[in-house]
Amino acid sequence: MKIIMLGAPGAGKGTQAKMIADKYKIPHISTGDIFRANMKNGTELGLKAKEYMDKGLLVPDELTVEILLDRVAQDDCKDGYVLDGFPRTIPQADVLDKELTKLGDKVDFAINVDVPDENIVRRMSGRRACLKCGATYHIEHIPPKKEGICDNCGSELVQREDDKPETVQNRLSVYHEQTQPLIDYYTNKQILKTVDGTKDMQEVFNDIVSILG
Repeated sequence: MKIIMLGAPGAGKGTQAKMIADKYKIPHISTGDIFRANMKNGTELGLKAKEYMDKGLLVPDELTVEILLDRVAQDDCKDGYVLDGFPRTIPQADVLDKELTKLGDKVDFAINVDVPDENIVRRMSGRRACLKCGATYHIEHIPPKKEGICDNCGSELVQREDDKPETVQNRLSVYHEQTQPLIDYYTNKQILKTVDGTKDMQEVFNDIVSILG
């Protein structure tokens, strides 16, 4: 079972990908993790990717797909995998599709975790972090006992730059421009399934399991 997770930043697709991987005993593959592993191990592909990243450039789609195919060719992927964070654009999806077809393979499901923008802005801008001990909170869902103070170590809680409403809004704009078209792409391939990501985490997971069977 080969699954691609789609959804805006903060929609919770990463959490769902991990839960799917645990339930179906298949690897959860994040492109960021594969890049880091290849660079750490000094592989040929990792060194190529590092050249681009060191210059502040995006790793080209062909190289990203090459690194990804190298990962999914490993033994632990023989029963399937969950891709998280890739593809992000139509050209990436096209390259992935062509390369998988050459291998006589294909993606079985593209799961779209759908959450309206305003929910995501509220969800992410409510996050607070303790820079001293790493504890995280949410002003609505997991508030600290004392406002603005970490329960664990008493340090001041901060809102990370990434979680500020304007930053979240910018990331959502990029998502809608680049990644949203993948919804149509996979709809046309008749493998897209959308779940309501505003529900409780476990309910979202149950909905995904009923799709995957």
